[in-house]
Amino acid sequence: MALNGRHFLARWHVYNAAMPESLTTGRVTLRTLRKWIKAGVPIPMLTCYDATTAGKLWQGGVPCMLVGDTAAEMVFGHDSTIYAELDLMLALTAAVRRGAPDAFIMGDMPFGSYQCGENEAVANAIRFLKQANADAVKLEVDQSNVPLVERMVHAGIPVVAHLGSRPQHVRQQGGYRSAGRTQTEAAALVAEAEYFIRSGVSMLLLEAVPNEVSQRVVQAARSPQDGQPIPVIGCGAGSACHGHVVVLHDLVGLTDWHPPFVQPVESIGAAYTSAAQKWCELLASGDYLDDDHPYRMKD
Repeated sequence: MALNGRHFLARWHVYNAAMPESLTTGRVTLRTLRKWIKAGVPIPMLTCYDATTAGKLWQGGVPCMLVGDTAAEMVFGHDSTIYAELDLMLALTAAVRRGAPDAFIMGDMPFGSYQCGENEAVANAIRFLKQANADAVKLEVDQSNVPLVERMVHAGIPVVAHLGSRPQHVRQQGGYRSAGRTQTEAAALVAEAEYFIRSGVSMLLLEAVPNEVSQRVVQAARSPQDGQPIPVIGCGAGSACHGHVVVLHDLVGLTDWHPPFVQPVESIGAAYTSAAQKWCELLASGDYLDDDHPYRMKD
């Protein structure tokens, strides 16, 4: 079986019992993720911002990708995610879809795209589905956003409620911080999750919260309509989550600093530096294209 995002279970088989083929075929959708949850299969997700990388992640077995507003930091060099623009996020999401046509693609609604009134927010979310071909949109929310989320759900938009640490609020909070680490905070966070579950969200994303909080959210994460599991994706949220997402650049060693819940598994940053050095040395030697230039005069 070829290893790709749809068949990432080929590696999972090494550690677990065989998985029925019916759970591993076709485009990855919310229905696919629910099947994996029922079968106890962890859901791998990584951030992605371009078509070429999306194709490589899919080939490597990643079935779900988040086109995160972290592009503002990782791609464009800003110190915060709030600089991501709507049109930029739409273009990046469409690019990732082209690179991984069968993956589950989550589009991140950037700061300002859903704090602008419900009518415009719903219109912006629809653009992610129609223009960028995303499978779902993610919003950093609290209880005050329940009416907006309900309206999006009623419009047929698959919504991912991002709870816990919310990077788009970094200026309001005076910096990045974890969430739910006291009994009071934990209870409030679980209550928020339950509000959004009742609102009809398709998925929850928990960032930088204790595992105890994630456990309680996972236990509550069932559709009020049909009892189906609602996927809970963690970003530094402990082992209880159904799946996990981290920033790709952190995972492969392209950043000088990474969160404590991400341990780099590759040193691509060092490989880039080495390649750059070798390129400079090759040019300095004078040997580049000296006698092996592929384009020669015909007469």
